[in-house]
Amino acid sequence: MDATNSISIPEDVLVSRLFKKDQLAFSYLYDNYAAALNGVIYRIVQDEATAEDILQDAFIKIWNNFASYDKTKGKLFTWIINIARNLAIDHTRSKGFKNQQKNLEVDKIVGYIDSKKSTLFNPDQIGLKTMLEKLKPEQREILDLVYFGGYTQAEVANELNIPLGTVKTRIRMSLIQLRSIV
Repeated sequence: MDATNSISIPEDVLVSRLFKKDQLAFSYLYDNYAAALNGVIYRIVQDEATAEDILQDAFIKIWNNFASYDKTKGKLFTWIINIARNLAIDHTRSKGFKNQQKNLEVDKIVGYIDSKKSTLFNPDQIGLKTMLEKLKPEQREILDLVYFGGYTQAEVANELNIPLGTVKTRIRMSLIQLRSIV
């Protein structure tokens, strides 16, 4: 909706209106956050049509489960991006997705990968890049793999050849540090 894009709603007002199931507030949420969520989803699933489907599922889940949002546990953006990210990761772990990946023809893979490199997600729009620059390089690397790459903590531990406990500790410390920045 064009009318919602021209105004800015403070997060506390937006949350209050969403708890009341205000459809205009939900439209505002969609208009202002869909591109960022779609970018995160796309980085995980690497397919535009699938990313759009998961984005729709994410917003349906957000609408249906908004009563479970607890603003004392984190920002609205963090909550909705985790919903989208988790749906994307669940999709990549599904049997159908794994079969689809196996069925890509080898000669089409290079062109397919090249055509899908760009994403709609721009972390600079929400200041994410600036916040992540304040973290240690090893913390940034782990957050990038987990939150944007769709890796599990165990996969990160294997990829970086570090203990799983170290991965968990670095993620926790990174999130604590990011909360203090915001």
